[in-house]
Amino acid sequence: MTDAAEPPFRIAIVPVTPFQQNCSILTETATGVGAVIDPGGDVESILAGIDQLGCRVEKIVLTHGHIDHAGGAAELKERLEARTGATIPIEGPHRAEAPLLAGLPQSAARFGLTGARAVTPDRWLDEGDRLTIGGIGFDVLHCPGHSPGSLVYVQPEARFAFMGDVLFRGSIGRTDLPFGDHATLIRSITEKVLPLGDDLVFLPGHGPMSRIGDERASNPFLR
Repeated sequence: MTDAAEPPFRIAIVPVTPFQQNCSILTETATGVGAVIDPGGDVESILAGIDQLGCRVEKIVLTHGHIDHAGGAAELKERLEARTGATIPIEGPHRAEAPLLAGLPQSAARFGLTGARAVTPDRWLDEGDRLTIGGIGFDVLHCPGHSPGSLVYVQPEARFAFMGDVLFRGSIGRTDLPFGDHATLIRSITEKVLPLGDDLVFLPGHGPMSRIGDERASNPFLR
């Protein structure tokens, strides 16, 4: 039985690619079941993290389709399925990311990266859908701007969210990349992210965690 004081899930971060993207391994405390969120590359490091944690990965989750978040998804799926004999679905992002996911090999070549393969998720996600990892449920928010199909995954009871590249500590996602739009991103943040509440802690795609209230008060892009 899990001690009542234990959190419902644990998160280990594996920085991947030269962009130091926060690939996350979430493990449900009670069962050891979990998921890998945004495996952008460096699959060997991700697999080593899974082994160290003893996590039984049941799915791969993507917040959006940029190379540093999705570039390793196809390889990781293949290798986990070979290890376990089980089907490991890829869930997310929003269907609007399809062009980015199809173009991952070309994107990798532009940045001098190797091994990236195109990805078609087993399940596209949209606003209002429910993402489950073990017995833990996440609300899905569609927050375009950094990319057209960026998603944020919110665990309301734990007051936690996987933010992708929508909002960072002291910054916001880039909008100078193909399909990016600054005004759309600011609207996503102000209309969908900030209303989640000042106490909500989030893990962005790069850099340290933060709280919504801290960003509301001090993030220069939100003033």
